[in-house]
Amino acid sequence: MSVKAIREIDYVILPCRDLAAARLFYRDVMGFALVEDHEVWVRFEVGSSFLTLRPRGPWLAWHDGPLDPGTACVQLAFQVAPEEVDACHAELVEKGVEIVEPPADQDFGHRTLFFRDSEDNVVEIYAEI
Repeated sequence: MSVKAIREIDYVILPCRDLAAARLFYRDVMGFALVEDHEVWVRFEVGSSFLTLRPRGPWLAWHDGPLDPGTACVQLAFQVAPEEVDACHAELVEKGVEIVEPPADQDFGHRTLFFRDSEDNVVEIYAEI
Protein backbone atom coordinates (compact mmCIF):
# COMPACT_ATOMS: atom_id res chain seq x y z
CA MET A 1 0.00 0.00 0.00
CA SER A 2 1.32 3.43 -0.89
CA VAL A 3 -0.11 6.90 -1.28
CA LYS A 4 -0.52 6.13 -4.99
CA ALA A 5 -3.41 3.87 -3.97
CA ILE A 6 -5.51 6.88 -2.95
CA ARG A 7 -8.35 7.40 -5.43
CA GLU A 8 -10.83 9.75 -3.77
CA ILE A 9 -11.54 11.91 -0.75
CA ASP A 10 -13.61 9.98 1.75
CA TYR A 11 -14.25 12.86 4.13
CA VAL A 12 -13.13 16.37 4.99
CA ILE A 13 -12.82 17.47 8.62
CA LEU A 14 -13.68 21.09 9.30
CA PRO A 15 -12.45 22.51 12.64
CA CYS A 16 -15.12 24.84 14.10
CA ARG A 17 -15.11 27.66 16.64
CA ASP A 18 -18.86 27.12 17.20
CA LEU A 19 -19.79 23.51 16.48
CA ALA A 20 -23.49 24.06 17.25
CA ALA A 21 -23.79 26.94 14.74
CA ALA A 22 -21.88 24.99 12.09
CA ARG A 23 -24.12 21.95 12.64
CA LEU A 24 -27.19 24.12 12.06
CA PHE A 25 -25.67 25.79 8.99
CA TYR A 26 -24.78 22.56 7.20
CA ARG A 27 -28.01 20.81 8.26
CA ASP A 28 -30.57 23.60 7.84
CA VAL A 29 -29.04 25.96 5.28
CA MET A 30 -27.15 23.50 3.09
CA GLY A 31 -29.59 20.63 3.68
CA PHE A 32 -26.90 17.98 4.08
CA ALA A 33 -27.94 14.64 5.57
CA LEU A 34 -26.79 14.31 9.18
CA VAL A 35 -25.46 10.78 9.68
CA GLU A 36 -23.55 11.06 12.97
CA ASP A 37 -23.91 13.57 15.80
CA HIS A 38 -21.73 13.43 18.89
CA GLU A 39 -20.58 16.09 21.32
CA VAL A 40 -17.28 16.56 19.45
CA TRP A 41 -17.98 15.02 16.06
CA VAL A 42 -20.73 15.78 13.54
CA ARG A 43 -20.78 14.04 10.18
CA PHE A 44 -22.84 14.88 7.09
CA GLU A 45 -23.21 12.84 3.92
CA VAL A 46 -22.46 14.89 0.80
CA GLY A 47 -22.74 12.72 -2.29
CA SER A 48 -20.22 9.90 -1.97
CA SER A 49 -18.14 11.79 0.63
CA PHE A 50 -18.61 13.09 4.15
CA LEU A 51 -18.16 16.53 5.69
CA THR A 52 -17.20 16.18 9.34
CA LEU A 53 -17.25 19.01 11.86
CA ARG A 54 -15.29 19.11 15.11
CA PRO A 55 -14.30 21.81 17.61
CA ARG A 56 -11.14 23.85 17.06
CA GLY A 57 -8.43 23.57 19.67
CA PRO A 58 -6.27 20.79 21.06
CA TRP A 59 -6.92 17.64 19.07
CA LEU A 60 -4.87 14.46 19.20
CA ALA A 61 -1.23 15.44 18.57
CA TRP A 62 -1.82 19.01 17.34
CA HIS A 63 -3.58 22.24 18.22
CA ASP A 64 -5.60 24.14 15.61
CA GLY A 65 -5.21 27.45 17.38
CA PRO A 66 -7.50 30.45 17.06
CA LEU A 67 -8.27 32.29 13.83
CA ASP A 68 -8.64 36.02 13.41
CA PRO A 69 -12.29 37.03 12.80
CA GLY A 70 -13.18 36.80 9.12
CA THR A 71 -10.35 34.35 8.37
CA ALA A 72 -11.34 31.31 6.33
CA CYS A 73 -9.91 27.97 7.39
CA VAL A 74 -10.81 26.34 4.05
CA GLN A 75 -12.71 26.88 0.84
CA LEU A 76 -15.28 24.20 0.10
CA ALA A 77 -16.61 23.74 -3.44
CA PHE A 78 -19.77 21.82 -4.29
CA GLN A 79 -20.66 20.98 -7.89
CA VAL A 80 -24.21 21.18 -9.23
CA ALA A 81 -25.80 21.20 -12.68
CA PRO A 82 -25.56 24.56 -14.54
CA GLU A 83 -29.24 25.47 -14.05
CA GLU A 84 -28.97 24.84 -10.31
CA VAL A 85 -26.43 27.59 -9.51
CA ASP A 86 -29.05 30.35 -9.73
CA ALA A 87 -31.60 28.26 -7.85
CA CYS A 88 -29.06 27.72 -5.05
CA HIS A 89 -28.42 31.47 -4.97
CA ALA A 90 -32.14 32.24 -4.60
CA GLU A 91 -32.53 29.66 -1.83
CA LEU A 92 -29.49 30.94 0.09
CA VAL A 93 -30.70 34.55 -0.14
CA GLU A 94 -34.15 33.43 1.08
CA LYS A 95 -32.46 31.75 4.07
CA GLY A 96 -30.59 34.97 4.90
CA VAL A 97 -27.11 33.86 3.85
CA GLU A 98 -24.81 36.75 2.97
CA ILE A 99 -23.54 36.26 -0.57
CA VAL A 100 -19.89 37.11 -1.22
CA GLU A 101 -20.20 36.90 -5.02
CA PRO A 102 -23.48 36.22 -6.83
CA PRO A 103 -23.69 33.76 -9.73
CA ALA A 104 -21.24 34.61 -12.49
CA ASP A 105 -19.76 32.88 -15.52
CA GLN A 106 -15.98 32.58 -15.18
CA ASP A 107 -13.44 32.57 -18.03
CA PHE A 108 -12.24 29.11 -16.94
CA GLY A 109 -15.59 27.50 -17.78
CA HIS A 110 -17.45 27.53 -14.47
CA ARG A 111 -20.57 29.32 -13.30
CA THR A 112 -19.85 30.14 -9.65
CA LEU A 113 -21.55 31.40 -6.51
CA PHE A 114 -19.58 32.28 -3.36
CA PHE A 115 -20.73 32.78 0.24
CA ARG A 116 -19.44 32.11 3.75
CA ASP A 117 -20.54 29.49 6.25
CA SER A 118 -21.07 30.14 9.97
CA GLU A 119 -17.31 29.70 10.52
CA ASP A 120 -16.34 32.33 7.87
CA ASN A 121 -15.11 29.63 5.49
CA VAL A 122 -15.62 30.38 1.82
CA VAL A 123 -18.20 28.09 0.23
CA GLU A 124 -18.51 27.82 -3.53
CA ILE A 125 -21.32 26.31 -5.53
CA TYR A 126 -20.30 25.84 -9.15
CA ALA A 127 -21.22 24.20 -12.40
CA GLU A 128 -19.14 23.42 -15.43
CA ILE A 129 -20.46 25.36 -18.43
